[in-house]
Amino acid sequence: MLQKLQAENARLLALTLREAEQIDVLTRQLAAMNERAAELLAVAKRKKSPPPKPAKPPAPPPSLDATALATYDARPHAPELPPKPEKVATPQRPTGRKALPEHLAAVEHVLTPSACECCGGADLDIIDEVIETKLDVVKEHQRKRVVRRKTARCRKCGERTTAQSLPAPFARSKVTCDWLAWLVAMKFVLHVPLDRIRRDLATRKIPLAMSFLVSQIERAADLLSPIDGLHWQQLLAGSWLATDATGLKVLIPDLPGSHHGHIEVYRRPELVVFQYEHDKGADSLVSKLAPFKGVLVADAEHRHNRLFESGVIREAGCNAHGRRRLRDAEAVQPLLAKEGGAFIANIYVAEAKAHEDALTGEELKQRRRAEMIPLKLSFGVWMNAVEPTLVPSDPLAATIRYYRNHWDALFRFIDEPDIPIDNSASEREFQAVAKLRPNSLFAGGTEGAHRAAVLLGIAATCRAIGIDSLAYMAWAFERLGTHREHFALELADLTPAAFKRLPTTT
Repeated sequence: MLQKLQAENARLLALTLREAEQIDVLTRQLAAMNERAAELLAVAKRKKSPPPKPAKPPAPPPSLDATALATYDARPHAPELPPKPEKVATPQRPTGRKALPEHLAAVEHVLTPSACECCGGADLDIIDEVIETKLDVVKEHQRKRVVRRKTARCRKCGERTTAQSLPAPFARSKVTCDWLAWLVAMKFVLHVPLDRIRRDLATRKIPLAMSFLVSQIERAADLLSPIDGLHWQQLLAGSWLATDATGLKVLIPDLPGSHHGHIEVYRRPELVVFQYEHDKGADSLVSKLAPFKGVLVADAEHRHNRLFESGVIREAGCNAHGRRRLRDAEAVQPLLAKEGGAFIANIYVAEAKAHEDALTGEELKQRRRAEMIPLKLSFGVWMNAVEPTLVPSDPLAATIRYYRNHWDALFRFIDEPDIPIDNSASEREFQAVAKLRPNSLFAGGTEGAHRAAVLLGIAATCRAIGIDSLAYMAWAFERLGTHREHFALELADLTPAAFKRLPTTT
């Protein structure tokens, strides 16, 4: 009996201890809930309290000119980030299949039943039809062009005369102008490597050596090189141009491995020229831009400094680099870097709105000055206030030094309506080079790199002005090849821009 009582007491004691532990847990949870409720109440009170009085605005930066001071509106804090575009209700899409484009050539098939499905009778009357329209494809095919040139004898003088052949890219050419244009477009517009083109031709039982394809690319570049040279002269004669550079591996004969050269781009909205250089030094850059007098939009690189020493070429910077720097600095200074980025973001919003309104010339200049100079000045005040609080190695401090060192260049576009806000368009031109890198790996020699630059520039110019590269090159090869004297056109009449002006060009 005593043992039973002891066991029962032990059970009751264990139960009591478990209940005590549960009560303790509930007590702690209740205390945490009370603390959270107190925090929420404090936040609610702060929201209802009036905002603090704004601090006295700091003085404007001493580097501002008189014109800028006249429009200065000091702002101690960064502007709000541009609002996200409101979501517009998407209209309900129409159901059903969309009709195929009307311009497609059609091949029609008329099928008539030969017998009744029920009884097998052959005496049928057509009472209706079912029309099916499907997208079809005919594989792009290679073909031969056979020209039979008749030779005649003159009854008057007895001399023989042979009919002139059709236009060809060069004498004794194995290919037509259209075929050569197709090869260049495959390589430098669609970025298909020559070995893949060769394999595709082999599947059609057209065996062509790689050396033959390479020689055709060389011929095409030599034909279009004068057009590319004219584009370069037009760029140098303009009031501004933009430039950038990227790496390009080149195989040099008798040297091991590959040489790391560079391909440069020079552009305006309607013209693009690529040029190859064996290094990224300043000497060649200064030499080739010696005839240019205007504004050069370029990244902040040391090799550009010599260009601006004389003042004949003025520098315009790239705000996209500064904007990216501010975004990267958010990893270390999330609040301050976001504040600084708000100034540049609002400048970009104002620029986008001006382009939406199709402003150009003096109207664009006045819009930029009215909306961007206050943001520029306030950004300078913000930099003066923030920089002393940062250590020199801080990424945000480095970004502020970048803007301080290139202040005039980065905001030159405000007073120059033709100048873009950044150099992003030049960087986008290297997408073609980036796609060629994994496909081609390198250029086959220095001459090959120069020829590749010519064809890349022609293709980019066609894309910039919105014409079909394949159609233009076929047209140009006919007029630059064996029938050049027959057409007797000047170089200015053989450019992509001239092709676009033709009434038959769409």
